[in-house]
Amino acid sequence: MRKKFFWLIILSLAAGALGIPIGLSMQQSFIVAVFAMSIIGTLFFWDFRLSFVFIGSGVLLLMNAVSLEDFISFASLDVILFLISMMIIVGMMKEAGFFMWLVTLVLRIKNLNGAKLYIITMLTSALLSGLMGEVASIIVMATVILDICDFLEVDPVPLVISSIIATNIGSAATVLGNPVGVLIAARGGLSFEDFLAHAMPISGVVLVVAISLILLLYKKNINDVCGKLKDYQEDKSFLYLISIPPNRRTKISIGIFLTTIIFIALHKRLEILFGLVDNTLLIVTPVISAGIVMVYRHDKARHYIEHEVEWPSILFFLFLFAEAGVIQSTGIASLVAQRMVDTIGPYPQVLSGLILMTSGFLSSGVDNVVAVASYVPIVQSLSVLHVNTKAIWWALLFGACYGGNITLIGSTANIVALGLLEKERSLKVSFWQWFKIGFVVGVITMFVAMLAVVFMPYFSI
Repeated sequence: MRKKFFWLIILSLAAGALGIPIGLSMQQSFIVAVFAMSIIGTLFFWDFRLSFVFIGSGVLLLMNAVSLEDFISFASLDVILFLISMMIIVGMMKEAGFFMWLVTLVLRIKNLNGAKLYIITMLTSALLSGLMGEVASIIVMATVILDICDFLEVDPVPLVISSIIATNIGSAATVLGNPVGVLIAARGGLSFEDFLAHAMPISGVVLVVAISLILLLYKKNINDVCGKLKDYQEDKSFLYLISIPPNRRTKISIGIFLTTIIFIALHKRLEILFGLVDNTLLIVTPVISAGIVMVYRHDKARHYIEHEVEWPSILFFLFLFAEAGVIQSTGIASLVAQRMVDTIGPYPQVLSGLILMTSGFLSSGVDNVVAVASYVPIVQSLSVLHVNTKAIWWALLFGACYGGNITLIGSTANIVALGLLEKERSLKVSFWQWFKIGFVVGVITMFVAMLAVVFMPYFSI
């Protein structure tokens, strides 16, 4: 513990000191050190991540780095409201059994074997992640995987890791899949349609690459699953395990959810039609839907608010976004952006490749939301310097989501699923057990995405 605190202080001060050679003032360097301490403290002491962003925010306010009014405005309340609302809607869907029914429906495919099980699991994980968010998706998938693996008497760890990897990839496909997607959409002026046109095709290609790698890397485990499945193919109890019929509540929940998705998907067209500010309906639609959910399930409204909303994560995001706003307002991000342009040149393709790879590796060391919040002020400053940042926003999205697969702490979905694995089955995944799979898949998928962003002009439009 003491050694970690020592390195926390040293690395934070070093981060601040590195700003002096590029022209930061002493106050700006100290702000960088405080921001670095919040990020590195999150990495070293994950259970105390709220403590670090609270303390860091308090220090920034005390040193007059930002006024209280500006600090509140930097907290990205639009993104926070979106996340809270979607968590309430997903809570209703989960309680109604929709996602479990969807998963089990897919798993009832005939002639199931080991390879098919892995492919179906990863495809379903990616699909649910894009629809309901990475955290809710991985909770559902991990629960189903543990039940199936218990029935087959096989090691669930490889299948859980495969599901997590697909979840992180699928979370980049839509604006609903990951908090970083919402943040990038709100700050980069990107719509739901933009995600469908740009992020979804690349995520589909990357998912195919990831599935191919997983089938190769987990060949031995897949063969073991094949042997077990052959023994149970005619077993009716297995079919019963994966059969959950939808009821009336499930159908009504589907209606509310699909209506929300349709309005979010059409938000750009409707905003133009009614003369609304960009992304107004993107944020407001889930807020209204969440209100309808709490009227429809008034008996569960308090439960949804207290238990389905991940309040520690919401507060962490709020304070982290506010600290990132301070980096923007104090001119630090502008100076870093200017130095990048001076060194590399105002070339969006080169900057996109650099940001994709660096944000990916940063995400592998800290949660991908932390990585994106750190980069957003820099990308915004590049826009002020008349650099076309369209491709850079996509690079940041892909780097953060795909790079989150490199280590077991690279994404919230990783931490949630592995925690569930340890809690429910007392199975602990070591750093190297994950890394030998995650590094290969993470780096190769990041490289594929980088080639697309750098060499396809479509991403700059």
